[in-house]
Amino acid sequence: MIKMTVTERFLKYVTFETTSDESSDSVPSTATQLVLADYLVEELRGAGVTDAMRDEMGYVYGHIPASDGCENCPKIGLVSHMDTSPDVSGANVKPQIIKFDGTNAPMVGDEYIGRELIVTDHTTLLGADDKAGVAEIVALCAEINANKNIRHGALSICFTPDEEIGCGADHFDFARFNADFAYTVDGGEVGGIECENFNAAAADITVHGVNTHPGTAKNKMKNAALYLAEFVNMLPAWETPAHTEGREGFYHVAHIAGNETEASAHMIIRDHDKNNFERRKEFVADTVGFLNEKYGSGTFELNIKDSYYNMLEIIEKHMDIVERAEKAMRDAGVEPEIVPIRGGTDGARLSFEGLPCPNLSTGGMNFHSIYEAIPVDALPKMVEVLINIVSVTD
Repeated sequence: MIKMTVTERFLKYVTFETTSDESSDSVPSTATQLVLADYLVEELRGAGVTDAMRDEMGYVYGHIPASDGCENCPKIGLVSHMDTSPDVSGANVKPQIIKFDGTNAPMVGDEYIGRELIVTDHTTLLGADDKAGVAEIVALCAEINANKNIRHGALSICFTPDEEIGCGADHFDFARFNADFAYTVDGGEVGGIECENFNAAAADITVHGVNTHPGTAKNKMKNAALYLAEFVNMLPAWETPAHTEGREGFYHVAHIAGNETEASAHMIIRDHDKNNFERRKEFVADTVGFLNEKYGSGTFELNIKDSYYNMLEIIEKHMDIVERAEKAMRDAGVEPEIVPIRGGTDGARLSFEGLPCPNLSTGGMNFHSIYEAIPVDALPKMVEVLINIVSVTD
């Protein structure tokens, strides 16, 4: 059998449509994810993971036993997700390889000029988030299977559904996975190691109005759409995603709909600092309270729900895991960079459930965008990093 390269695997995986759906009540949220899951079971088995399987929730699991003499080494887990963001179409993805000249791949930095990139036709996302991570993990398994000189402890693999809608860890089977610690392979440009993420909450605001004919509406109409616009305009204008970076938090209004009778908004609240996170939620609640005093009790309804928390609280107690990844990158000729995730990851939830799980780069960039891209050489480089992480050299 001809061995597939990691690039060939990635180019195949992105052709599977696996968009998740936040409005769905099923698990996984879309049946298309199961198609890729079943395919990946066969891919893993072909890569020597003989116990690879998919459970009824759509999670793919597999294990590689420890090399002889390495049975007492830590059991390391690797996790990536199969779904792609519902923000941009993930159907009929047409990947192509280009040589970047500085102009033919929007939103890609000049440092990549002259390198080959995998991009799309700019009508869909690419799916490097996170099929690059999936391909790199499968390629690692294939390399271990083919090269018995790679000595390693027991390895656990999991590919999750529905990470993009915040549900990737909802049905994670810790007993079946059976690892001492793990890494998600779900990050950006090569070299990134992420051990802290946003604290996150979602807020839903509903405004109830009173409609009447606009010609006779004086002192009668209560325009829910205008009241909601007033709420949005009371949010700090410079604390939005478009004006923040690094560890700066934000308020993000993601969806608005409505008319005079009823209007609604969905927004997310993010901050790395726990105290600032709580302050942001209080600000939203206080603003709603002020508007209810202004327009009448019950005009505004607010529901705030926490989504996930900053995993640094857990990871800082297990920094040896981060140091292991740093060494693995340096041994692969990559200078590691500890960066905060301006988002979330399955690893945050897993860490708080007792499985410390920082996030590693995949090489991709511009996620959730029609301009998503990944350098061709990033894929094998990350496989090399993963080999270094799991290898036992002593």
